[in-house]
Amino acid sequence: MSSADQPARAVDGPDERRVVGNVIRGSIGNLIEWYDWYAYAAFSVYFAATFFPSGDQTAKLLNTAAVFAVGFLMRPIGGWLLGRFADRFGRRVALVATVTMMAFGSLLIAVTPGYSTIGIAAPIVLVIARLLQGLSVGGEYATSATYLSEVATPGRRGYYSSFQYVTLTAGQLVALGLQIVLQQVLTKQELTSWGWRIAFAVGALGAVVVMYLRRGMDESASFRAEAEREDRAESRGNLRVLLRYPRECLLVAGLTLGGTVAFYTYTTYLQKFMQNTSGIETSTVTWINFVALLVFVILQPVAGSLSDRIGRRPLLLFFGIAGTLLSVPLLTILAGTSNPILAFLIMLAALVIVTGYTSINAVVKAELFPTRIRALGVGLPYALTVAIFGGTAEYIALWLKQIGHESWFFYYVAGCVLVSLVVYVTMRETSEASTLDADEVRMRNERS
Repeated sequence: MSSADQPARAVDGPDERRVVGNVIRGSIGNLIEWYDWYAYAAFSVYFAATFFPSGDQTAKLLNTAAVFAVGFLMRPIGGWLLGRFADRFGRRVALVATVTMMAFGSLLIAVTPGYSTIGIAAPIVLVIARLLQGLSVGGEYATSATYLSEVATPGRRGYYSSFQYVTLTAGQLVALGLQIVLQQVLTKQELTSWGWRIAFAVGALGAVVVMYLRRGMDESASFRAEAEREDRAESRGNLRVLLRYPRECLLVAGLTLGGTVAFYTYTTYLQKFMQNTSGIETSTVTWINFVALLVFVILQPVAGSLSDRIGRRPLLLFFGIAGTLLSVPLLTILAGTSNPILAFLIMLAALVIVTGYTSINAVVKAELFPTRIRALGVGLPYALTVAIFGGTAEYIALWLKQIGHESWFFYYVAGCVLVSLVVYVTMRETSEASTLDADEVRMRNERS
């Protein structure tokens, strides 16, 4: 029986309390999903020697970064499989499936013995676990971006959909917070030998809890209304139908390219950059990242709410212009300083710029596609772009450092943002012709 036939409650009107409840339940799951994903990046400096025991520090980080990038290869598959699943059977059941896969992936990493115990099998299992997590995250973004946009109150979609990156970043904050706690109670040797496993055990347990919480979410009214239209059942989640929207798919890719490179540069990679290039102590870097990301979380709903007033495009233009002009200066200054306060201010400035993209990217993409292929349309082109550019950003940066041309990466980031800026300049304002608003009008007409 599909989720459309199950006795799930629909969000039929602007009941703010029900909207908030659904956003909270969906967001908590999103937080745990991204905690599990980012725990890998946060703790890789400790478990690199467990899975890849030979070579210098940069070589070990390069190996773990390669596995991090491999995980991204599964994100397009996850965006396709689970986006199609969400369009055919419902957002809620797809969100339960994604967090279940993430739980298993984290558990695998937590219990896998090191290279010294099982040899080459250790990195192989690590890759398998990371591929599973990549599949999960690919489906999570597609479905949660669609779900949060669909259940949001009309006129406040920018605000509510911004909570995707609130909880996405909060997942990273939780990973960093746990890292800070473990750094206080364990020695560096203990963290390197076994303490890092705690992070993945916590993630697996949290994902299991969320799996049950998500089963109580309301299905979105947009999907339920679409599911009742039996004449279009075969078109839901159909790749052939999605290919009728080539402009929208290309627009998602263009919107994403600069944003994903900048986001992964200024969040996951910057932690390693401060240690490996700036020479700042690991524990200090953790605090810099934690505080800067906490401010970043607070900025998301502020910017999302602003987009409900002035439109999505002005925020994207702010990100595109500032990211193109300031990426090279900011990274150059950071590379030449070991001052923690200056490093924090540089990271914070970069995250303020990136907020122009992160706070509204989910709703902008959801506003482009009709309900029957919205999750697939949001998820697949986004995941392909992230896999190619976001997932490789850290690897490219470390490789360029290893060959003695680290500064080339700064120009790479600026160039990627410039490509997206061209898209922002030429695109329409999506909030003025939103398919989500069209859904609301159609459902009101059908009820009347």
